[in-house]
Amino acid sequence: MLRWRVRREILVLKAAGALALAVATVLSQGDVRGMFLAGAGTVMLAVLALRDLLVPVRLSADGEGVVVTKGFAGSERVPWSQVERIRVDTRTRFTSRTELLEIETRDGLFLLSRFDLGVPVQQVADTLRAFRTGS
Repeated sequence: MLRWRVRREILVLKAAGALALAVATVLSQGDVRGMFLAGAGTVMLAVLALRDLLVPVRLSADGEGVVVTKGFAGSERVPWSQVERIRVDTRTRFTSRTELLEIETRDGLFLLSRFDLGVPVQQVADTLRAFRTGS
């Protein structure tokens, strides 16, 4: 079985960011806008860190198909027969380049980034295609 997961460093960064924003929230007493923004950032980063902690494996593949995370902490198994296409969508805006792994199925589309997979997206796409065809 092949598995791709969120890197631990990313989880640690999100948790540290949530902690720093929690401290900023406490230190912002008296500044309602500052408390609100820091508090909202704290909650957002804490939720993202919790998701990474609860569901670190975002994609796995075996002889029967793939299992992809769906929603906050759910997952969906998709048999290879329902996978229509695996490709990498690359977009460049200004100096930023974004790559997403697209797994297109009969029922929908799954999008995963390098941050979800822990490795370059093209590498995962190539591995999945080879695994799917058995070559």
